[in-house]
Amino acid sequence: MALTKSLRRLAREVWVKFTAIKICGSDAKLPLRCSRLRYHPNILAVYDLGTHDGTFYVVSELLEGETLRKRLVEGPIPARKAIDCAVQIARGLAAAHGKGIVHRDIKPENLFVTTDGQIKILDFGLAKITTAKPAEVTGAATEAMGTEPGMVMGTAGYMSPEQVRGQVADSRSDIFSLGVILYEMLSGKRAFHGESSVETMNAILKEDPPELPAKLPPALDRIIRRAIEKKPEERFESVRDVAFALETISGISEQQQAPRDAGRAGASYVPKGMRLPLWFLTGVAVGVLLAAGVHLFLRHPEVPEPPTIRYLTYSGHDSSPDISPDGRTLAFTSDRDGRQRIWLKQLASASEAPVTEGPDDLARFSPDGAMILFLRHDGAVTSLFRSSLVAPEPRKLLEDVSYADWSPDGRQIVFLRQLNEGSRVSSVVGIVEADGENPRQIARTTGETFTCPRWSPDGGTIAATPIPLAGARCNTFS
Repeated sequence: MALTKSLRRLAREVWVKFTAIKICGSDAKLPLRCSRLRYHPNILAVYDLGTHDGTFYVVSELLEGETLRKRLVEGPIPARKAIDCAVQIARGLAAAHGKGIVHRDIKPENLFVTTDGQIKILDFGLAKITTAKPAEVTGAATEAMGTEPGMVMGTAGYMSPEQVRGQVADSRSDIFSLGVILYEMLSGKRAFHGESSVETMNAILKEDPPELPAKLPPALDRIIRRAIEKKPEERFESVRDVAFALETISGISEQQQAPRDAGRAGASYVPKGMRLPLWFLTGVAVGVLLAAGVHLFLRHPEVPEPPTIRYLTYSGHDSSPDISPDGRTLAFTSDRDGRQRIWLKQLASASEAPVTEGPDDLARFSPDGAMILFLRHDGAVTSLFRSSLVAPEPRKLLEDVSYADWSPDGRQIVFLRQLNEGSRVSSVVGIVEADGENPRQIARTTGETFTCPRWSPDGGTIAATPIPLAGARCNTFS
């Protein structure tokens, strides 16, 4: 028997699942398609699968841990952990979509969290297996019924609107389900829920989930809202884009969590009986200072190590870099594909992608790392735009801008305009609100032009570099 041979060959503990179903039509090729996914780290490893006497079986790796559903019973998952889980799910789905396989039943019950925190997607491809009865939608798992239009496939609460309508589901349906699961991980509540499956499906079609808790980064809410758009064409184009967006803002939740962690760490308690006398601590401190002074006096001067240069891009067509506040993402201008536009590169994973249409230049990250400013060239007119990194929808703020930068609090923007006055070129320094409202001039130079305005950390001074640079000093405007 195929099952017996498989187990003997593996010589290890495995998990075996039996399903009393029949395979028909194009679904007969399902085992071959699933086998191509068996070695992805975020998909359950399948060692063998097939049929015997009309029973379908799957032999897979034996996992230690719990399903995401069991973990969610305990309540919301911290933002950093939830983002990490969602990224892992997205990577597994991306591998499947690359093989032409759509899961169509992504839900907490089909996601396994191992003891070391790794996510495994379960039951891949079973949505292509037909049963002998019409589909019935329940609050639990719904048996998937082929791919004919009009048949409802999935699990109530996690189906996409097109699945609820019985329409053909593509990879964007998995994106919808991923967005719903991320919402539940962060809030601890179902995104769409009713007293019955019918009411739940009606909510999916007509309602939006409540706002996430205010303590969470707004960028997370924007990612979820875009992933669960009612129309597939308004969601992320691919699940890889979802992973990229989550990786881009992952540092934001860490920055918000750090002060709370630091506060707890600094409040450690020392029992009274274990406290050392003040005279003893004072003597130790004096001894340490004397030893350090002698060491500094006697030691030979050290030659500093030369700086290490790390190249981040290699196309030869990249310029104007800017690092995100958390140090994780690089924004830069590139015309490597024949069109000058803004690109983002994740420094940890080295993944990169264009985020604007172009022709664009001079990107600047907002203080929270969730948005960028950039200049767009349209003929003789250069305009200032702002765009979210999560749902890139550029918004035009001002025209005739040559340079710009954010204020330290992200509420205002400093901008420069170059004026041609006969034979002379002058600069105007201005400030505008972050939404493009209330532009105003704060300084004007005569016969001088400036570049690269930068705001001081306290927000009280703006510095700009004059052109030409030779013999010039940086000017400040308060």
